[in-house]
Amino acid sequence: MSPERIVDVASLSKEFPTRGKSRQVLDAVSFHAGPGEFVSVIGPSGCGKSTIFNVLAGLETPTSGTVTVGAADSGSEVLTAYMPQKDLLFPWRTVLDNTTLGLEVQGVSKKIARSMARELFSAFGLSGFENATPSQLSGGMRQRAAMLRTVVQGKPVLLLDEPFGALDSLTRTEMQSWLQGVWQQYRWTVLMITHDIREAIYLSDRVVVLSARPATVKRVVDVALPRPRELDMITSPEFAAIERELLQVLHSETLASLSDQTSSKDY
Repeated sequence: MSPERIVDVASLSKEFPTRGKSRQVLDAVSFHAGPGEFVSVIGPSGCGKSTIFNVLAGLETPTSGTVTVGAADSGSEVLTAYMPQKDLLFPWRTVLDNTTLGLEVQGVSKKIARSMARELFSAFGLSGFENATPSQLSGGMRQRAAMLRTVVQGKPVLLLDEPFGALDSLTRTEMQSWLQGVWQQYRWTVLMITHDIREAIYLSDRVVVLSARPATVKRVVDVALPRPRELDMITSPEFAAIERELLQVLHSETLASLSDQTSSKDY
C-alpha cells in the first residue's frame, strides 16, 4: 500500500446468494483514504454502502478484489472501529459503562476501560453525565456517547454509518460542527456514509459517489474548501458548485435505482 494511504479498496466486488441465484451488490469498487483524511461515501439507497463498511470491518468477505487497512503486513489485527446508524446504547448501563463496551470486549479490564473513556468525556461534551442512563440524554448526546465508545477503542480508522441520520435538522447541524471540531483535534481517519450531500461536503476532504446497485464508483470529488469550515460556508459559490456537481451525478443514479424492481434492502 502507498504510504499516503491507510485505507485502500481495490476492485471490490460482492455477491449475495438469493433464492438459488446470486445478486451482485458491489462491482469493482475502488477508492482510498490517507492518514487523517475525512472521506464520505454517498449513493442511492440500497446501492451497497453498508456492505463496503461491513467488508472494511471484517464482517463480510469480498467475492473478489481486496481491502487493505493499515500496513499490508498488519495481519489479522482489527484496525477499524465501526459506529452503526443507531446508537445501540444499553438502557440498563450508565453512560460511562456504555462507552467502555468496545474496550471490555477486547479484554481491557473494567477499571482501565473506565479510566480511558472518562478522559474523553469533556471533549465529547458529556462531562457530568458519566452516571446517567441513556434515557436521560438528548439525541445528540446519545450520538456523542456512541461515538466516544467507537473512538476510545484507539483504532486508526473510524467507520461512521449515517451517524446523524436519526437527528432533527438543528441537532444534526450542531453535531456536524462538533464532529468537525473533534476530528480536527484528534485527526482520526474517518470514512462516513451519509445521504446528506451538504453534510458530506461540509465535513469531507473527498466524496466518493456510488452508482445504483451493483455499485461502481461514478465519481470522486475533492473538497478543496479551507478549514475550519464555518456554517455560512454552505452559501458560498464554491460550496454550491460542489453541491451541484454531486446532485447531478446522484440524480441520474437515483433514477436508475428507482427503475430497479428488486428489493430496496440496504446491503
